[in-house]
Amino acid sequence: MIKDDNGLYEAFIAKDARFDGRFFVGISSTGIYCRPVCRARKPKLENCTFYHTAAEAEQAGFRPCLLCRPELAPGSSITDATATLARRAAKMLEENCGSGQSLRELAIQLGCTDRHLRRAFAVEYNVSPVQYLQTCRLLLAKNLLTDTNMSVINVAMAAGFGSLRRFNDLFKKHYQLSPTDLRRKMPEGKVQSSEITVTLGYRPPYRFEAMLRFLAARAIPGIEVISDEQYMRTVHLRDAAGNHVYGWIQITHKPQRNSLNVTIPETLLPILPQVLGKVRRMFDLNCDPESVYERLASMNDIRPGLSVLGVRLPGSFDVFEMSVRAVLGQQITVKAARTIAARMAETFGMPVQTNIEGLTHVFPSPEDILTLEGPIENHLGPLGVIATRARTIHALASAIAQEEIDFNLPSQPEKEMKKLLAIPGIGHWTAQYIAMRTMEWPDAFLETDAGVKKALAPLTPKELLEIAENWRPWRSYATINLWNTL
Repeated sequence: MIKDDNGLYEAFIAKDARFDGRFFVGISSTGIYCRPVCRARKPKLENCTFYHTAAEAEQAGFRPCLLCRPELAPGSSITDATATLARRAAKMLEENCGSGQSLRELAIQLGCTDRHLRRAFAVEYNVSPVQYLQTCRLLLAKNLLTDTNMSVINVAMAAGFGSLRRFNDLFKKHYQLSPTDLRRKMPEGKVQSSEITVTLGYRPPYRFEAMLRFLAARAIPGIEVISDEQYMRTVHLRDAAGNHVYGWIQITHKPQRNSLNVTIPETLLPILPQVLGKVRRMFDLNCDPESVYERLASMNDIRPGLSVLGVRLPGSFDVFEMSVRAVLGQQITVKAARTIAARMAETFGMPVQTNIEGLTHVFPSPEDILTLEGPIENHLGPLGVIATRARTIHALASAIAQEEIDFNLPSQPEKEMKKLLAIPGIGHWTAQYIAMRTMEWPDAFLETDAGVKKALAPLTPKELLEIAENWRPWRSYATINLWNTL
């Protein structure tokens, strides 16, 4: 990160996408703040003030630019701040801005006092958690007002505002125009639909085709469909009141805008921030590809093409679903694991109506598995799951349901991996793989993996570990690069 204003101004003038989301520019002559990639005419340096976050810019009295749209800026990866408390809290605020969760509840979830959380947040972001949360809500609302035909009251509720009056007052106070006025300023052309499409930005380049190939090879029939360069899947989450919400999502790449379009049905509006947060994680939208490639470029000294700029780390949308697939795939092929996972979904999952061919069920939840009567192997055995693996899945379901393992951006992933290893049937490979896919852990390395060994043959696992030391803290990305070469 550039430290001085002159360097930040040069990045701003150059429209350098590598800095998108890393800082924002308040322009005193217009009263607006912009992303580094804004295409508007550039102001003079003396009119610019630089901020770490959109929340900080808004607290200084600036309103968001309608051209570059700060709400589309990618966030920071967890390693950018070495998994600090403030970064974890910020991500949780973004994903739960519609839940009504109090600061005290968030602090308890993070294992600290609300006073300590406020102090850590002020040091990292120069704003309070409440101010940051308010900006998250306002920017999500602005995104919905700009990209959708949702009514203003539905926008207010989806973004987490308790009332339409409060939403209107805050929006006008911060942006000097009402939500309705913003709508009038935007281009016409949006058609009425029961579906909502929201835009999420990323830092280019993004090898979206490689991401889709990875996901397609592991897609569970009935749960996921990849076709026509799109990713689609069913969704089952709970809203702030604990109610079950079902639906589907469709992800489309928009490379000319450095963004993904996320389309959902209106049934998912009560959990929209959750959905968008999970999409960001699953598609690794907060990644800084230049930083990753800079560290992994030495892979190409071993063999040209082993590391490619723009490779992302595939995450997961459903922790239990992904973890079960990892357990099923321990000693069988990827295709066979998909088949068994599909049988589980069809047998124990909830059927859903999606109007998308191939999407028929949501994956069973941990609670669905735990409520099965009698030995678990009697239920999973007929589906092709051996008894020891069935018991592992049951123990995993119990650990997740009881929240004994923290999958939500844990500050110490190694500690959570030890908990995974304590479950009978989960070994080093499985624990590392689950952490890589569900915890956004960027430094997992699978030296015993058949694909990794094949990509770097004839090196031994011990030699692989020694070489991989040069790739820290991005060994998970090195693993994905190696798999992509096969």
